[in-house]
Amino acid sequence: MSEIRELPGTRSFERVGAHTHIKGLGLDENLRAVRVKDGMVGQERAREAAGLVVEMIKQGKLAGKCIILAGPPGTGKTALAVAISRELGPNVPFLQLSASEIYSAERKKTEVLIEAMRKCIGVEIHEMREVYEGEVVDLKINMVPHPYNPYQKVPESVRIRLRTTEEERTVEAGSHIAEQIIAYGVTEGCVIQIDAETGRVVNLGICADSDKAKLYEIDARRRVPRPTGKVKKQKEFVYTLTLADLDEIHARRRRGGLFSLLFGLGEESREIDPEVRAMVDEQVKRMVDEGRAFIHPGVLFIDDAHMLDLEAFSFIGRALESELSPIIILATNRGFARIRGTDIESPFGFPLDLIDRAVIITTEEYDAETIKEILRIRAREEGINIGEEALDELTEIGARTSLRYAVQLLSLAAQNARVAKRDVVEIEDVRRVDKLFMDVGEAAEYLHKYEEKMLKH
Repeated sequence: MSEIRELPGTRSFERVGAHTHIKGLGLDENLRAVRVKDGMVGQERAREAAGLVVEMIKQGKLAGKCIILAGPPGTGKTALAVAISRELGPNVPFLQLSASEIYSAERKKTEVLIEAMRKCIGVEIHEMREVYEGEVVDLKINMVPHPYNPYQKVPESVRIRLRTTEEERTVEAGSHIAEQIIAYGVTEGCVIQIDAETGRVVNLGICADSDKAKLYEIDARRRVPRPTGKVKKQKEFVYTLTLADLDEIHARRRRGGLFSLLFGLGEESREIDPEVRAMVDEQVKRMVDEGRAFIHPGVLFIDDAHMLDLEAFSFIGRALESELSPIIILATNRGFARIRGTDIESPFGFPLDLIDRAVIITTEEYDAETIKEILRIRAREEGINIGEEALDELTEIGARTSLRYAVQLLSLAAQNARVAKRDVVEIEDVRRVDKLFMDVGEAAEYLHKYEEKMLKH
């Protein structure tokens, strides 16, 4: 006989990323930046500007706008975008994309971009359905011989008595519902929903007030309360999808047919017909006008946006004028640069007409005090106990080289301390790893020193 025994607590998935410490923009109730809050340090002006953007996004007043995050490398542009996504919450779609991802040999650039944009438009659909809902207190399935196999029986009909807090009602249904009752393992004590129009059955779980719920001490089925009201009722269902989800659903219906169902033909077509998207847009607009749906414009964040070419920029500019367009945030660390694919030099490597219709948020280089506070937060996030002298040494290195390099040395110094059987990272750990590894400047000097011995293409 098998037995149940308790196991020691399992370790949860632990993976510390570059921005896992960021919880928000770190603003007060007046949208003023607090110097150290929610994992954000410094960049007060950029954070306050982002806070205004977040408020307008929440109110649905910033759809179809473009925001440019510009600043030197390692000054927190991606961190700012992550903080914006944290502030928006889980209900607002947020998609992070690198500009280099649009260059695929299998798909067109514009197809990748439009799919990414439509993934950032949430559609909240409200639908009123007539359903039978209640706890199953009596269940009788009528089985008859199979028409082609007399030794096999199949369900012909089902009689169900459903109970709510107000009434009991007996429902009779045909073979389609009886088959679902068997397939979903519905028994007495379960709470079910039956769609009066489509006959779709949903097993919500076992009723917490039923005798069956009290019979077993351990049960894998979810316990739910007994439904209230009448057995037959009008109930509102809320679905949250994106425009990309709706595109895929309608595209599958159009590709469907006898041969595709039998042989799976048509599934290799990855690009969606523009007619399908136009049909989805019209359907969504009609549902919004009727009050059955609500639009949640999200955010598309494109990092290293200077990698986009003129064709992609042109497409983004046109997409911003669409009625169903997300907020687009472009991040770049370029100054004056050529627009990819042309000989035109422009600020950030962007076309001037796109810059003209965007608002620009700039980031500044971190000072030593800010670098020290960020390193302290990173040490806390990674569970590293670091001494004050070691932290000062790392801060000096970060001010001399870059914050990113200092953050990398922090993890390496912690590993060096563990090898030396020390619980606290000391200054000698930092100095040792600083000697073992090179920053960008030291690497450049090394290449110049051995330039004649290095291979060239």
